[in-house]
Amino acid sequence: MLINPPNCGRSIPEEQYGITSLKQIFKGEPFSLEVLAGPLTEHEVIIFDLKCESEDAFWRAFDQFRPDIAGLTALTCEANTAVGIAGKIKQRCNATVVIGGNHATYSPDYFNRDEFDYIVMGLGKKSFADLVDRLAAGEKGEGIAGVAQTSPGKTLSYKSRKYSEVDLIDAVAPRYDLVAKYRSQYFLEQLGLAIGFVITAYGCTHKCSFCTIPGITGGKYLTHSTDSVIRDIQTLGDIPFIRMVDANTFGNLALAMELCDKIRQAGIKKKFFADVRADTIVKHPELLKNWKEAGLYAVVVGFEDFQDARLAAYDKKYQGHVITKAIEILHNLGIVIVGDFIATPEYDESDFAKLEGFITANKIEIPVISVLTPIPGTPLYKTKEKDIIIHDLDYYTFTNAVTKTKMPAALFYDTYASLIKRLHEKPHKPG
Repeated sequence: MLINPPNCGRSIPEEQYGITSLKQIFKGEPFSLEVLAGPLTEHEVIIFDLKCESEDAFWRAFDQFRPDIAGLTALTCEANTAVGIAGKIKQRCNATVVIGGNHATYSPDYFNRDEFDYIVMGLGKKSFADLVDRLAAGEKGEGIAGVAQTSPGKTLSYKSRKYSEVDLIDAVAPRYDLVAKYRSQYFLEQLGLAIGFVITAYGCTHKCSFCTIPGITGGKYLTHSTDSVIRDIQTLGDIPFIRMVDANTFGNLALAMELCDKIRQAGIKKKFFADVRADTIVKHPELLKNWKEAGLYAVVVGFEDFQDARLAAYDKKYQGHVITKAIEILHNLGIVIVGDFIATPEYDESDFAKLEGFITANKIEIPVISVLTPIPGTPLYKTKEKDIIIHDLDYYTFTNAVTKTKMPAALFYDTYASLIKRLHEKPHKPG
């Protein structure tokens, strides 16, 4: 049984200041679990999504299925919840409990406790499959690179994994069928769109200081074949919107163009969301034009900021003028912009005002503003660790300031929440 944790995480603005509009809810299908299930063809597998069903329903399903292996995934803000679920599983049965995901990758020691038997770090499609096969054969999972057997009270010992395209198991599709009963609940809330997830690559070509994605593949950028991406798009059937969940969909320009051509050749009529860097848009506007003709509806662009000093601190590798040019190109092409921005705890009221002015002046259709959060394992964490005042991982939701705010905290959250409300009063509707 592969388990997606429930919506969790705590909210300082809600708990301390009565601001209920900022609590982060992580939506979307548990794609990583669908990917992990793909190679497990010799085993009976189910996915239970606690973001869609109640805990009571989960335990009924658990007792009925009686899994030999229970696999959990967790973001940093879900880590404590995953520990709680694992503990209850251990009290209930003798299932082998495995934890993977973002926090397990960067802080495996956090899960070196009695609630877990194994920790899978990084891209786990092949390493988890190898572990499952070993356990099914009555063997232990020792020695698999990227997998640690827990040893509570002792130092965690494991082999590092050198990732390559072999880890993608390209020929094996995600098990979309295992979440079929939840499909109606997977939609883009702000636009009211039914949406399915497809991935073209793991890792990223860049290493922004706040981002955890490069470490998932040991800093490598690993691409799926375009034929496998087409297969996955077609497997999603009549779902009209496809979200490319890569960190950098056009990181390999030749493959991006090849995929675009194959989408058109296959006669696929869907609308696509892709993550694209601002400098890629500026350097390769023709690529965006071709993709627009193939169905590219919206791009998620990690602008983060528009001021050169902060862009440099985030290690974005470009300056603010690139952002304004990218926005101009996207508007001219009629591609919707989902603009990711970061509000640092060092913001004052004028910074929020400048951010709002930039977003409105540049007509960013769907602005997404997160609070700068040093996630363990990132370069940002190393530079900010001494400044962290909140260590409870439940608050690492990107809407809480875990370092001290320059403004009085109540004013910071009120200003932040008010800005979000104003920007979202007239959400963009798809054409």
